[in-house]
Amino acid sequence: MKRSIGALATTLALSFSLNASADTFVFTAIPDQDETQLVERFGAVEAYLEEQLDVDVRYIPVKSYAAAVSAFRNNQVQLAWFGGLSGVQARQLVPGSEAIAQGVEDTRFQTYFIANAESGLEPMPELNESLRGKTFTFGSKGSTSGRLMPEFYIREAFSEAPDEVFSRVGFSGNHTRTIRLVEAGTYEAGAVNFKVWESAVEDGEVDMDKVQVIWETPEYPDYQWTIRGDVNERFGDGFKERVTQALLDMDDPDLLKRFPREGFIPASNDDYTAIENTAEELGLLR
Repeated sequence: MKRSIGALATTLALSFSLNASADTFVFTAIPDQDETQLVERFGAVEAYLEEQLDVDVRYIPVKSYAAAVSAFRNNQVQLAWFGGLSGVQARQLVPGSEAIAQGVEDTRFQTYFIANAESGLEPMPELNESLRGKTFTFGSKGSTSGRLMPEFYIREAFSEAPDEVFSRVGFSGNHTRTIRLVEAGTYEAGAVNFKVWESAVEDGEVDMDKVQVIWETPEYPDYQWTIRGDVNERFGDGFKERVTQALLDMDDPDLLKRFPREGFIPASNDDYTAIENTAEELGLLR
């Protein structure tokens, strides 16, 4: 695992050195959905930020949550759209970095537990023993909504680790794939970001005869834009504030729908203290 992440970081470094000049403002995002969707979303953000900031801006896709954190740590990107856990990890590694903006919905995020229709699982007010012995997939190992929070609630409900509750536990890699795997019956149940689920349902991408929501977690904080603390030194005084304001002013309906978010509001590192504490309890922070 360490070798593959290191190799990817090296590839990223070479890519940045060849394609991004010192005065290019580079950002990335955790790969929580299919790459095509991410490129469409963040390609539009790239164009928006370039117009607002009057500097060259480049979006660089990455293949894993760990790669997004590594790119931020190594200053290969100066801004990132992180989940709650990956943001905490990145800010721990880069002193002075800050969470600066979050979606309106990100203060009250949720995970949905979904189940294949053939599993025999039905909607439940609380996690219960009907889940025991089923097969279950999380999203990415570094995902807040796809791993951290659902694992927290599984442990809280059963006083056991997931691999002691379920007959087989997997990690799909992203939320879109989780839906597909549960719909296909590869796993009987799984944990998915509620916004990805609702968007997929709205777009007609889910066969509701084959998969359904069986439980919803309580609300928690999640996604945010995090920026490195040294951007003013590189791009000029007040640059961090300009980036922050540009994100808060993002109001194009089509652009917001791509996330999807109603809009963006201020964020701070303190908003994610609960996420940090939960990650520490589960041993997910270095």
